[in-house]
Formats: sequence, C-alpha cells, structure tokens
Amino acid sequence: MLLTAREAAARLGIKLDTLYAYVSRGRLRSVMVPGSRQRRYRAAEVEALRATAAPSPRAAEPEALTPVIASSICLIENGRLYYRGEDALALAETASLEDAARLLWQAEAADGEFAALGEAAEGTRSVGLIARCQMRLAALAEKDLPALDLSRAGVIRTGRLILRELAACVAAAAGPTAAPVHRQLAAAWALDEAGAAVVRRALVLLADHELNASTFVARCVASTAATPYAVVMAALAALSGRRHGGASARAEALLRELAGGGDALALMASRLARGEELPGFGQFLYPDGDPRAAAILAAVSEAAAPAAGKAIATAVAAGTRLGGQPPNVDFALAAATTALGLPPSAALGLFVVGRTVGWIAHAIEQYESGGLIRPRARYTGRRPGVS
Repeated sequence: MLLTAREAAARLGIKLDTLYAYVSRGRLRSVMVPGSRQRRYRAAEVEALRATAAPSPRAAEPEALTPVIASSICLIENGRLYYRGEDALALAETASLEDAARLLWQAEAADGEFAALGEAAEGTRSVGLIARCQMRLAALAEKDLPALDLSRAGVIRTGRLILRELAACVAAAAGPTAAPVHRQLAAAWALDEAGAAVVRRALVLLADHELNASTFVARCVASTAATPYAVVMAALAALSGRRHGGASARAEALLRELAGGGDALALMASRLARGEELPGFGQFLYPDGDPRAAAILAAVSEAAAPAAGKAIATAVAAGTRLGGQPPNVDFALAAATTALGLPPSAALGLFVVGRTVGWIAHAIEQYESGGLIRPRARYTGRRPGVS
C-alpha cells in the first residue's frame, strides 16, 4: 500500500517539512509512481518508522525545530544524487567543474567566462590549506567592490573569481589561470590524462550535497546579505572542523598505514579493538552505498598502478566486511590521493574547490529568497522562578 506525503505525515504525526527531512536523511524512502508527478511512501515503512519514533509530542519537538530549507539545487533520493534534476554520476562522466557550475548557478555560457580575472591575492604557505584559502579570499574581497552586487549576474561574476582563486590556492600557484580547473590541478600535481580524469570526475561529484554543515553555514551567511566572499570564507571555517573536512584526512591516514605493510583486515580489526573508528566507511544518506565513492574509485582503479589499485580494493573489502558499510566519498578522495601520489592536502583541496560551486549556488538561491535564516532554540534549562 502506498501513501501520499500528507497521509504519511499524518500517520507519523509530523509536518510535511519534517517528512521531507526524514527522506533526505535516509530515514524513509519515497517511490515514484508511473503516470504521477508526486512521490509515494510505502505504508509498511511508515509504520516501521512510527514504531521506532518517540510517541510523545514533547519528544518530537527537536525534530520540528530542525531547519528545512526549500531548494531546487540538489536532490539525494533512493541512493542517487541529482543536480537540478540531472543525474550527477552521468554528468561526471564527461562534464568539467565549470560545466557543473553553469548548471548549478543557472548561468549562460560565454566565451572566456572562466578566464583568469583580477590580480592574484597575496598569501603564505606557512599556514594550513583552509586558512591559506581564507587569507587569499580576504585579500581579494577588500579590493573587489563589485562583489557588493548580490544580483544573480553579480554573484555569478564573483563566484567565478572565487573559484579561480581557490583553484590557484590549492594548486599552490601564484595566481589563477584560464585553464579548466581540473587541468590546473592536474598540471600542479604532474598527473597524466587518466589522473586528470579522476580529478575532473571528483570535482563534479563534490560540487554539491544538499545541506551539509558547511553549506548550511553558507546559506545562513548569505541570508544576512553578506558578500559571496564572506559566504565562502564562513563555509571554509565550517569545513576546517575535524567532523567535516577532517574526514578525508583520517581516511588518508588509514590508507597510508595500510600501505606500510601487513594484513589489511588485521590492521583494521585492531583499530576497532582499540575503540577507534574506521574512517571513510558509511554514509547515512546512502544506506546501500555512496554512489560518488563508487564512481571515483572506479576512475582511480583505471588511473592507478596495478599494485595501488589492488591495495585499495583490499582495503575496501576489509573495511566493508568489518564495519558492514561500504566506503564513502571521503575514502574515495583518500584513495585518489594515495594511489596517484598527490600531496597530503590534496583530498581536502579537491573538496574545497569542488564544493565552492555548491556554496555559490546556495548563496544565489538564498539571496533571491530574501529571507533571514533564524532557527529557534528549544530551551532545556531551569525555568524562571523555579528553585
């Protein structure tokens, strides 16, 4: 038996926005009915969720306070990822990051649109990658008065500048160039055509992923009518946290440990025995496996040396067996970094450059909505007048 969204929400005793949040988090699946433009929900799954949910209204209050923001940029549904209705994996087969930007920003193509613009910002290599990117953007923002134009055309213009500057920062180049972003990075890392294809594919698949922590921060800042520079610098600050941008670094450390020799299964099991995690495995939005990881790992296996490809396949099999979950995109980025011999910060750099496109897309959408994001807090402290 299939239920409409309203029927499913009524059975669960929640609002429609909360129902959609359940779907985006993978707690409930929706199905497409032939001949209908609306999705349906299996009654058995709704009842199963209802049985595990807290029955009291008070227990459901925190869920009602979870911000749900309407967006037409990214859809994660039934184990697939879509950019404005287009299959992201299919797009990544041939598209460049610039192509993804045109789609997500809804920008018209123009000759020289991503050519190097403006002066290179001064920076230093004595700090970490995130801080270095923020410093370069801050230096540009101080001089770029047109960035105050928050119209769609104005933000696209500023977004192109920001994307080029961050690509140059990750590539440790003096300034941006007119080459496609994946070409700039491939040249900086001395990659061949197969390696460049891995970089291109990864950048496209990293362009957006709905409202993760850094993207939510980006939308909050955009809702205040701050410039795109402030939006991206704030998102970078969120990405610097160990629970967000640090995930790929932990997966990379695991792969480097495995590369030192020894049985992969035994080494991973010893981590679990010590109470440590297996980084890079599992993604709650994709119970059956992260499709981005599968696509990137397939490209890595074609580009890497046979020995490196075999080592990664062994690590995937061992981690999946022990943790019961397949690898996620953080593991795939770490695999690309180690198999292709990229610099230690390359995985994070790929994430920064790719996700900048999504941050700008969400900024455009938020500017056009005209709303200020202001969630309420659920007070849990001592009530006034109560001793």
